[in-house]
Amino acid sequence: MAMARLAALSRRGLPLLHWAGGRRGDPPGSALHTGTLSASHRLANSYVQGTSDIPLLTKTVGQCLDKTVERFPDREALVFYRDGVRKTFAHFKEEASVNPAYQALELEFVIRKVGCKALVFPTEFKTQKYYDLLKQSCPELEKSSPGGIKSKRLPDLSIVITLDSKLPGTFHMDEVMQAGDSSHMKQLRATEQSLSCNEPINIQFTSGTTGSPKGATLSHSNIVNNANLIGMRLGFTEQDYRVGIPAPLYHCLASVGGCMVMALHGSSCVFSSPTFEGKAALESASREKCSFIYGTPTMFIDMLSQPDFESYDLSSLRGGVIGGSSVPPEVIKMVITKMHMREAVIAYGTTENSPVTFMGFPGDSIARRTETVGCVLPNTEAKIEDPETGKLAPLNTPGELQVRGYCVMLGYWDDPSKTSEVITPERWYKTGDIASLDEHGYCRIIGRCKDMIIRGGENVYPVEIEQFLHTHPKVEEVQVVGVKDSRMGEEICACIRVFSGQDCTEEEIKAFCKGKISHFKIPRYVVFVAQYPLTVSGKIQKYKLREQMEKHLQL
Repeated sequence: MAMARLAALSRRGLPLLHWAGGRRGDPPGSALHTGTLSASHRLANSYVQGTSDIPLLTKTVGQCLDKTVERFPDREALVFYRDGVRKTFAHFKEEASVNPAYQALELEFVIRKVGCKALVFPTEFKTQKYYDLLKQSCPELEKSSPGGIKSKRLPDLSIVITLDSKLPGTFHMDEVMQAGDSSHMKQLRATEQSLSCNEPINIQFTSGTTGSPKGATLSHSNIVNNANLIGMRLGFTEQDYRVGIPAPLYHCLASVGGCMVMALHGSSCVFSSPTFEGKAALESASREKCSFIYGTPTMFIDMLSQPDFESYDLSSLRGGVIGGSSVPPEVIKMVITKMHMREAVIAYGTTENSPVTFMGFPGDSIARRTETVGCVLPNTEAKIEDPETGKLAPLNTPGELQVRGYCVMLGYWDDPSKTSEVITPERWYKTGDIASLDEHGYCRIIGRCKDMIIRGGENVYPVEIEQFLHTHPKVEEVQVVGVKDSRMGEEICACIRVFSGQDCTEEEIKAFCKGKISHFKIPRYVVFVAQYPLTVSGKIQKYKLREQMEKHLQL
């Protein structure tokens, strides 16, 4: 199953961004530097090109894994902590990931969208009964012969393989493995040799934070090179690093930042629990002596708020990656100090960009690592465009962030019109994020274009207010959305989770804001909530939160 998961995951003369001041022992071309641009390379406008002195790899996922297995056969590749499953690289070598929270309509959508011919799954996972779920879209399954499914609603699907119980219309995985012989292995090896690194390996459905998901189609080259450069920036070379990954495997942060970095650099992936639990993430990091943890801001907030947090020995931690949504500075400061993750960095990216395009440097100052998402990765271009004029924005001026390079997806699967909306003829990917670049090439994410609140003609960026409210001693987490208003067009609504045992009032929050942020940025509405609507990968769905608040406020 682990192998199947991995397989499913599977220019110009303008100023280059070069950094000075690497650490002793850094390999040639390593991006683990302090991030200081020399005066001659400081930016004149909001365009930056990452260094091109690290050559791009032209290998497939399988070729990269083969090489790493040869280098580290006895090193642990995978640890499923709660299940007690451990696989060395050698064991892993001997043995289409679907989002486990999908309901029948979502499962039918992705199977139809990609023309899926075969499914492999356990009969159930937690509360999800996959066989029964599939029968809702494919009632023919129960009366079909294994391998001979003919479904009206899922016309491409012909094979279903179960990993545990043998059920009507399915093959059991043991049957499939026993049916193979040396000729099949020879055929498989021949197919592997014929693959191109530019072919698709992964159809990664976006998480749906802004609406319906789309199938971002990523090539071997996309994810292999992104994983290679992520590992280099974090300092993964020959070290035996253990990486705690509470994020789900179908999410790009875990599949590329975790599994593909493992396949390229030989790090060990430690999966704490089948679904995210803050307590399990801390326990596995402590017991397995993890060096790094990857997660979303919400995941780290949950870990830090565990009642028995102080009982876990996290002394083995040295760094990690926080990504998936905006990161309040107060949160990364606590991660660095309380979790001993002194080299923790923020990463920015999108599923469509394989996913990481900007990342902090572990050696940067805490200020830079809290206020920016770092610098662009090598072999990648980025620019900030004024959405009104279509021209480059001045330095330190907000505009739409666009990205170009090896990392840009091939396109949305079977959807050329949606693809052309986000990828220009010159292959610039329009992220839909508002950002700015400083003269050193550091990027600050301000918010989503669609999340920007226009209140009485004033542009208000939710992230700015969220980061300010995070400094209130009673506020554990806050999300700011715009809600409709007949007079102002939109008004500001702050949705706040307070620390356990704390009481807080709307008046207290507004008084805290007065005189510290502009009057038009002070939230008109303050709503205290217990939780936020999340995607199953832990990202906050602001469009749903906005709908909830408008209903709650009876607007």
